[in-house]
Amino acid sequence: MDEFYSEGLKFTCQRCSGCCRHEAGYVFLSQVDIDRMADHLGMQPAKFIKKHCRVINISGFKRLSLNEKANFDCAFWDNGCTVYEARPLQCRSYPFWAHNLINKETWDNVVQSCPGAGQGELRSKEEIDKWLEQRLDEPFVNPK
Repeated sequence: MDEFYSEGLKFTCQRCSGCCRHEAGYVFLSQVDIDRMADHLGMQPAKFIKKHCRVINISGFKRLSLNEKANFDCAFWDNGCTVYEARPLQCRSYPFWAHNLINKETWDNVVQSCPGAGQGELRSKEEIDKWLEQRLDEPFVNPK
């Protein structure tokens, strides 16, 4: 990865919900995510998966993702995130995802599409790298 963010990057979520709504997408889950959300909702993990998740097959790789509504909103969006305190790592770590940090150009694309990116609080390289490392420490569930 390019070290273009060695001095950090600015980001403060504006709660615009742009990353949660209106476009088809996937929220891939780790077992930690499933356990956290199930506990938050007072459910057993298996019941949470059955009710709130779907299996996605991308080029032969299967991943567990949250369901979405017919209009592509996240199933947990209702005038805001209804599971905000327990939201998945993918949601908590946005926009500091590996594919957004390949180089300055990929980050600039995020800045153009996300009103909180490129402004607000300066996030250190160490904080950003911690998000990237946490994703490696909490791998996605690979359903059979």
